[in-house]
Amino acid sequence: MVQTPSGGAGDGAAAAGTGLMSIGAVLNVLREEFPEVTISKIRFLESEGLIEPQRTPSGYRKFSAGDVQRLGHVLRMQRDHYLPLKVIREHLEALERGEAPQLPVLGRQRDGEATGQELPTEAPTAARIGRGGLLAAAGVDERVLAEWESYGLLAPVGDAMYDAEAVTVAGLITELGRFGIEPRHLRAMKAAADREAGLVDQVVAPLKRHRNPQTRAHAEARTKELAGLTVKLHAALVHAALGIRLP
Repeated sequence: MVQTPSGGAGDGAAAAGTGLMSIGAVLNVLREEFPEVTISKIRFLESEGLIEPQRTPSGYRKFSAGDVQRLGHVLRMQRDHYLPLKVIREHLEALERGEAPQLPVLGRQRDGEATGQELPTEAPTAARIGRGGLLAAAGVDERVLAEWESYGLLAPVGDAMYDAEAVTVAGLITELGRFGIEPRHLRAMKAAADREAGLVDQVVAPLKRHRNPQTRAHAEARTKELAGLTVKLHAALVHAALGIRLP
């Protein structure tokens, strides 16, 4: 497997030495740069052939430092370049062949077709995942997913396709369920998230409607910045309500 560009989580993996790591240890390393990554997301990326950890005789995954570095590179391409998994896989395969490919900039789809050309007047299209892929990544069946959807926690964005972030949401719902927190308990959190999103959208709406293409493109960066601030504020308020001191 080719050595992918270093940085962030990859550096943390390299520092861990040459010993193999469990999936839990990998999760801890990746969360330094990707705080919302879950075990379900790692398993999904493996199922898509983007990572091939070793297996013990009993079937447990064991990751090398190079594996973790590759995972970090994949997550970074999703986060920073909005690339779908197919494009990421082709990019990694090119690296394995010894090539030096440039990362494509994926523009918004037109007439149902993806384009590799940058469209400065449009926001980039996020990766999508099918219903079957989401079920596999989350490790749940149709009944459980239908329950999550009935409470508005997940929803397709069109023709049984979901935003890639749905994998993270599904993983977090599953983890909270281990503590007895059921989907019906999470409706208030979803409602709060919708209100926060509405507030951000209200702020950036004038930028999105602006006639200047550069101003409209700036709306995407402003949306990310405001979203990050609202998430941090929400976390701080929850910590304060519980009497937990932030690190």
